[in-house]
Amino acid sequence: MDSGFSRSDLDSLGERPREVFRHLVEAFLSSGDPVGSRTLSQLLPMSLSPASIRNVMADLETMGLLYAPHTSAGRVPTERGLRLFVDGLLQVGELAPDERSAIERRISGTERGLEDVLTQAATMLSGLSRCAGLLVTAKQDSALKHVEFVAVAPGKALVVMVSEDGAVENRLIEIPLGLPVSALSEASNYLNARLRGRTLDKARGEIIRELESERAELDTLTAKIVAEGLATLSAPAGAPRPAEEKVLIVRGTSHLLDSVEAQTDLERVRTLFDDIERKNDLIHLLELAAEGHGVRIFIGSENRLFSLSGSSIVAAPYANAQGKIVGVIGVLGPTRLNYARIIPMVDHTAKVVGRLLG
Repeated sequence: MDSGFSRSDLDSLGERPREVFRHLVEAFLSSGDPVGSRTLSQLLPMSLSPASIRNVMADLETMGLLYAPHTSAGRVPTERGLRLFVDGLLQVGELAPDERSAIERRISGTERGLEDVLTQAATMLSGLSRCAGLLVTAKQDSALKHVEFVAVAPGKALVVMVSEDGAVENRLIEIPLGLPVSALSEASNYLNARLRGRTLDKARGEIIRELESERAELDTLTAKIVAEGLATLSAPAGAPRPAEEKVLIVRGTSHLLDSVEAQTDLERVRTLFDDIERKNDLIHLLELAAEGHGVRIFIGSENRLFSLSGSSIVAAPYANAQGKIVGVIGVLGPTRLNYARIIPMVDHTAKVVGRLLG
C-alpha cells in the first residue's frame, strides 16, 4: 500500500505543520467533524494565530493531506493523510488492565465449540469498538460417520462420505477395470474402522503411514483404492484452502449505522453492506493481514473493495499452538476509527484467540 508519502516526507514537514496536522487529525477522529483554525488554536501546544494556522492548513491541503468537505471552513484528512498519520504520528497506547482481562474473560469463558469461541471473539470486538467485528478461519471439518466406495461405471467408483452432522459428500475416483466388488467393500470397511468419529484431517496422516509401512492388512489393489480415496477427499496436508473453504464471521454490522448523520453517510453505509456481502473479496482482503506479523491497517480506497464506501479495517492474524497462522480477526468501520484504541484491542484479542487454540 503506497500512500505516496514516506517517513522522510513527514520529517520534512517541519515542527509547526506536523503539529497542526497531528492535532487536526486527532480532533477529527474524536469528533468526526471538520476542524477549523479556531479549534486548533486552542489545542496546539504552541501559540499560533488562527490566520497562521489557516496558512499551514492551506499548505497541507496543497500537499494532498487535507481537504475541505463542501463549503466548510474546517478541514478533514484525506485517506493519504490518514495513512501518513497512522504510519508516522499515531501514538498507540496500551490497553487498560481491566480491558485486557475483560477480553480474556469474555472469550475464554465459553465452553462451547471452536466456532462458538471465534464468534464470541468477533462479537466482543464489535461491542468494544462500536464497529463490525470480523473473523476468518478455516472451515472446521466434521467428524465422520460412514465412508463407502460404490462402483458406478467401468473403471469408476463413487466415494460417499457421511459426516456426523448429516452432511453427505460424494467424489468420483478411478479404479482398475474388472476390480471385484469385494475389494471396494474391503476398502470401505478399512476406512470406516479408522475414520468413524474422527475428522479426515486428523486420521489421514495415520492411515497413509500405515499404508506406506505395509502394516495394513490389505492387498495391493485395495490399498491403492484407499489411497486414491483419501487423496480425492482431502487436499494434501498444509495446502492452502481456497476462499470457499474459509468461514467468514461478521458481527455487529448495526454499529456501522451509528455514525450516519446525513444522506451521503447512509449511501456510504449501504455501499459498505454490499461490500460485506462480497464474501470472497472480503476474505481475500483479510488474508493479506496473515502475510505479516502484527496488526495491518487498510484505509479506504487503498483497497479496491472499499473504493466507494470509504471504510477501514484493522486486522491481525492469530496462530495455533504450532505457531501456524490459521485465521485473521479484525474490526471494520469508517475511516474515522479510533485507531489508537482499536489497534491494541485487535492485537490483544488475536493473541488471546491464539492461546485458546493452544
